Amino acid sequence: MRETLPEQLQLGEVDIASIRFNPRSRDDIPQLLKGLQFLHSDKALRDQIFSVLEELTPRDVSTKTGRPGMHWWKILVMGTLRLNLNWDYDRLHEMVNNHKTIREMLGHGIRDSGDEYSLQALKDNVELFTPEIVDKLNQMVVAAGHQFLKKKDAEIKGRCDSFVVETNVHFPTDISLLFDAARKVVPLTASLSEDLGLTSWRQSKYNLQQLKGYTEQRKR
Repeated sequence: MRETLPEQLQLGEVDIASIRFNPRSRDDIPQLLKGLQFLHSDKALRDQIFSVLEELTPRDVSTKTGRPGMHWWKILVMGTLRLNLNWDYDRLHEMVNNHKTIREMLGHGIRDSGDEYSLQALKDNVELFTPEIVDKLNQMVVAAGHQFLKKKDAEIKGRCDSFVVETNVHFPTDISLLFDAARKVVPLTASLSEDLGLTSWRQSKYNLQQLKGYTEQRKR
């Protein structure tokens, strides 16, 4: 038996919609929890998300009888945190048992501070949060975000962060990769220079041929 999330609050619990966050915090945990709070406050969207999560229940397993399982909302919260923050299960285990705001988002109050999750319980339940399910939920969340911005008539902006990771690329693959990068960068730069009326890249094709010759020599 597995429920979505009990509608009736227990004594000491905080309504998820009433959870307060530090507006000056630059950490990523409050940002994710705010997003989850928005999903929870939109009943129509929440019902769609739970309908997708309930697909994970095997057809031969009853959702009404048997031993109570972890609520789908808790699995969604834990899976979202683990996926977006790149946590292993040990870090997730520590945070869901000791982080105050995360426990409030999971539906815990001050009276059940001793109600802790075991590491094995997290592994058995959060692993249900598969990439296929994440893809379905992403489409719902993106659509809801666009609809929310449309109502506020706000401009949609995107941001992408990238960083260099040191990788052990063996010879001669490293030379081929460097040439592939130059093979794209040089023509693009030459085309941009031509549009701007610059003549410093007029021999780009010849230079690229020379670079290709040097590359072939180094591979031998």
